[in-house]
Amino acid sequence: MTKPKLFFVNLGCPKNLVDSEILMGMLQKGGASIVNDASEASDIIVNTCGFIEDAKRESIETILEAVQLKETGNKRVFVTGCLSQRYKSALRKEIPEVDGFFGARDIPHVAVELSQQLGLEIPKSNREERLVSTVPAYAYLKIAEGCNNTCSFCAIPLIRGRHVSRPENEILKEARHLAGMDVKELIVISQDTTYYGKDLHDGSSLERLLIRLSEIPNIRWLRLLYTYPDRISDTLIDIMAEQEKICAYIDVPIQHISDRILERMRRGSRRQKIEQLIDRLRTRIPQIAIRTSVMVGFPGETEKDFQELLDFIADVQFDHLGVFQFSREEDTPSFDLPDQVPESVKRERFELIQSIQQDIALQKNKNFVGKTVDVLIERFDPEQKVFLGRTQWDAPEIDSQVVLEGEYKIGEVFPVKIISASEAELIGQSPEVIEK
Repeated sequence: MTKPKLFFVNLGCPKNLVDSEILMGMLQKGGASIVNDASEASDIIVNTCGFIEDAKRESIETILEAVQLKETGNKRVFVTGCLSQRYKSALRKEIPEVDGFFGARDIPHVAVELSQQLGLEIPKSNREERLVSTVPAYAYLKIAEGCNNTCSFCAIPLIRGRHVSRPENEILKEARHLAGMDVKELIVISQDTTYYGKDLHDGSSLERLLIRLSEIPNIRWLRLLYTYPDRISDTLIDIMAEQEKICAYIDVPIQHISDRILERMRRGSRRQKIEQLIDRLRTRIPQIAIRTSVMVGFPGETEKDFQELLDFIADVQFDHLGVFQFSREEDTPSFDLPDQVPESVKRERFELIQSIQQDIALQKNKNFVGKTVDVLIERFDPEQKVFLGRTQWDAPEIDSQVVLEGEYKIGEVFPVKIISASEAELIGQSPEVIEK
């Protein structure tokens, strides 16, 4: 029997990417080969995102594109991920051309189910079977599944279920394995990394986990994403300040700053606590880069609420900021809230915040000009004939990148002098080249 050739399409967040990597690794262990061109594949697997309306639309469009390839190229199409988890029955009815729909909550089990469809037998699951697609520069380290927060706008708990922490020893084993693959940066992720360990009742915590991860040889940087503002403790901040390997960087979504809107969102923190947290972070770790995300157009958001958010962003000067327009999600408390904001107003507010943040990002990057900083080299761009990398103050895909001419080794860290900057890029050169 001919072994299947699989082409994966991954949509959504890094947490989804880890799921795809586990699926690829397990199915490859079962005898399948992973290909980088859909035309060479016998089977297409689409790992979908279903977080907000735009993500759903992109997922459906991608599934339909895969179905077109199926019809013209004698292929099978399988769909997994968040959209499939939440709308499996409806998708099966609306797109019957898909050969199988699978969920998102138990990825090793999904791999077993997929293998049966593909005619494979895969060995017993373990994380070392993950086919990491981002090496050697960095890899994501997922420490938990699900979420216990009850934000009124979010469907993630409906899709992924309640928070389940992975055992600490299992995480450390995977981290050591990744370090053995010459990964230089581990990016710690889950729906809410600051909730880690609270369900294990064995003393596990994010603080202790970070200390133990810092002890692993060969890992150069540890980065923390998706923290919840209520649970960022002074102990966590101290550990970030004291542990050399932990990047001076934190991702802490605040969603809004108006107390009235935060209450309607069912967020724990209010403006005063958010301001105190930012002050604590910047006082204890002066070099820290803070990323946040905010939402505009939440039901009931008035011009006054929005102006308060706009003024706050201009005043606080976040290093990185993502802005989203409110998306009505079925079965969430905010779906039927009164005073829904018109789409045209959402777009206008979205564009205003983006414009302000672009100016902030440009100035933040200009502050690097003339400085020499460590840069992790991620890849070579053959079209521009330049290397691309990042500083410790930038996460992959979502933040600024460093553009470099010359010769560098991918996956290594080099000192680089920044000679110019734009809102999304830093242009650098080796100090040795500049001296010559």
